Amino acid sequence: MTIAGRRVLVTGGGSGAGADLALGFANASAAEVVICGRRVDALQSVADRHPAIRALPCDVTDEASVAALYAAAGRIDIVIANAGQADSAPFAKTSLAQWNAMLSVNLTGVFLTFRDGLRQFDGWGRLIAVSSTAGVKGYAKIAPYAAAKHGVMGLVRSLALEVARGPVTVNAICPGFLDTEMTDRSIAVISAKTGRSLPEARAALEAMSPQNRLYQPDEVTSVALWLCSEGAGGVNGQGIVISGGEA
Repeated sequence: MTIAGRRVLVTGGGSGAGADLALGFANASAAEVVICGRRVDALQSVADRHPAIRALPCDVTDEASVAALYAAAGRIDIVIANAGQADSAPFAKTSLAQWNAMLSVNLTGVFLTFRDGLRQFDGWGRLIAVSSTAGVKGYAKIAPYAAAKHGVMGLVRSLALEVARGPVTVNAICPGFLDTEMTDRSIAVISAKTGRSLPEARAALEAMSPQNRLYQPDEVTSVALWLCSEGAGGVNGQGIVISGGEA
């Protein structure tokens, strides 16, 4: 592994996959893992779990905030753009505000995080976006979210070609529904809108997987660690799907 001694940035590091990524890289002997987000208390609770984790505030949709983050963090070797937000509505009832919000955090946030991360690389580097299966296929009632995640894949594939002749790679991880707080909120929305119980709403999401389950955050972390390993140097411009075989 090439993690030892590396400095890592994880956006959206206060919960879910972001928290697991931070702890996974810290436990893999990263020199430091900087986590950021808008919920300072949540970030600090994750940082308190490992001495190699440091919390910094940042709004990834704001250019000045992202610039300030990198200035405060110091040079980073591995950038993981994990911050994201989900929303759902029938397309005809989707407002422009909902559309803009999904693109802002899920696509523009990745652009700003990657751009400033790439600018400060000193040779070797890894850019990893935590995307979604919604970045490689469509789902009903989440058109703005899926459009943003498809945009992430376009960004990843294009940028990968720009950096391909150097020691930098750019990839995405595309999981299905993760067993996280974000999915809990989706389950609550499904329950409220359909009248199903919470267990029934959860079962409906589990049934979307051929393995009939939600995926665990540490499955995302395992892929991210592998993408930073010596053996993954030729993996560039890819969207690695964690979906149990979902078409």
